[in-house]
Amino acid sequence: MTRGLGGNSPANVQKYLSGVGYPADKQDLIEAARRNDAPDEVMQTIRKLPEDHYGGPQDVMKGYGEIE
Repeated sequence: MTRGLGGNSPANVQKYLSGVGYPADKQDLIEAARRNDAPDEVMQTIRKLPEDHYGGPQDVMKGYGEIE
């Protein structure tokens, strides 16, 4: 997975999660990204996140780091 600028980089993924009320689960993240018109590559990245409960953006990035 490419982790450069733009695309599905951590900063870009967080951009499309704007408005998420934490704590949140994976479905909350998917719905927020959809509302924010996330491109397909970002949606795919969010769908690959571990099924988990996220206490804040830092937990999402921890899950992001676990994606192969």
